[in-house]
Parts: sequence; structure tokens; C-alpha cells
Amino acid sequence: MAKPYNQIVLFGDSLFQNASEVQGGFSFHGALQHHCIRFLDVINRGFSGYNTKNALEYLPQIFLPPSSSGPQIEYLLVLLGANDAALPIPTNTQGVPIEQYKENLIKIITHDHIKAHNPKILLVTPPPLDEIRLTPLDTAVGHPQSTRQAAVSAAYSETARKVAAEVPGVVLIDLQKAIMDKAISLTPDFDANGSPLGHPGGKRGALEQLLPDGLHMSGEAYKVFFDIVKPHIDPFPEGKEVFPRWRELNPGTL
Repeated sequence: MAKPYNQIVLFGDSLFQNASEVQGGFSFHGALQHHCIRFLDVINRGFSGYNTKNALEYLPQIFLPPSSSGPQIEYLLVLLGANDAALPIPTNTQGVPIEQYKENLIKIITHDHIKAHNPKILLVTPPPLDEIRLTPLDTAVGHPQSTRQAAVSAAYSETARKVAAEVPGVVLIDLQKAIMDKAISLTPDFDANGSPLGHPGGKRGALEQLLPDGLHMSGEAYKVFFDIVKPHIDPFPEGKEVFPRWRELNPGTL
């Protein structure tokens, strides 16, 4: 019988789907897999464009209950909300009202198929939004206005924080704060008394390099993400690999 590796699963939208790409010499998925190589498999279940309603609908097909011959999910990272925060305009139907977003997040992380695996759940806030950059890109493809607003997206990130605080055992990964802090640190002329980066009336600052299209992350932003996730993935001591090391198989070799 095959001996499966247990899993770290990335569940979310395009922000996870794109995490497998190499950008600027960095891949979030690759870095995380390297961190736990020979112990766990990193499984990417990021679906571009999905909101929490879509994710909840397909969750029973994506996550099967554990079995004696199958892998166990040891860590589940959930990153959803960037699409839920889309504005209710005629040309975009992705948005989910914020209270429904909260309910959906809770249903996802407490779903019976998830609980059966008993994973450590890392709930990730959606990253900041650079509305200044996104607006011209959206209007260029036919939207009458920006499909998202920075202040609205920030409210959805705050809702994810509340869910992490309310559901026992869930760990918060505050990606919104981490990327905004990084952007501020890389923007020497940032005025803390003015508009936040990416908000109308403010400036893009270093969000220009962290969120190139205003919504999706660059390799540098994914590195920020990895740095705040890594401490929550427990290191594994030698001798706990799924399969033995080569010196065990070839005793007497220097």
C-alpha cells in the first residue's frame, strides 16, 4: 500500500492560484514546499475569481473526509475575500455582502469535511487593495468604475480578523497589515496623517511594486506572505520523514 504524505492545503482564490508561479525569482508555494520537504505535501487549491459562496459550494468535492489509505490535512490556509469585496455594479457579480462573507468563512473553516481532518487552520486576511492602480485597469476593460474600493476591501480584511478571533483554535495571518507595513517602510515620503497608500487622494507608494495591478501580489509581496506563515508551520525533527534518509539505507557511508 502506498504511504501518503500528509498535507498543507492552500484554499482560496487567485491569490493562492498564483502562489505557485515564480515571480521575481520567488514562489510562495515552492518556498513552503521546501520548508517541509519530505514531511508534507503542499497542495494548491486556489481558484481564480472564486468568492466564499463559490468556495463553500464546492468544498465537499474539494475536501474529502480522511481515510486510512489517504493523506491527512495537517494545515489548512484559507485566503478568501478579495472577490467577496467586489462592488455591486452591473458589470461584476462576484461580490458577497460583508455579513454573508463572515458567515461563509465560518462555515468553511468549521465544515464537517474540514473538522474530520482536524488541521491547524491559518485564516489569512485579504491583502490591501491599490484602488489608484485598479481603477484605470477596470475602466479600460469596460467597467463603469473600479470594481473594488480600498476602504471596502480593508473592511473585509477586518472581518476576517474578527472570524479568526471568534472561532477557537484558528490562527490569524494578517496579510493586509504585513503588506501595508512593508509598503510604508519602502515609501520614504509616506505621510501617516494623510490618506493610506492605494486610497483615492493618497499615493501608490511601494504598493506599485507589491501589487502591480492593484489586486494581485508580486513575488516580493509573496515573500512577505511566506515570512509571516513560516513560523506557524512547525519544524520537523530528523527521523520523522515519511521515508528514511539515504544514510539509513546505505549504512557505513561517510
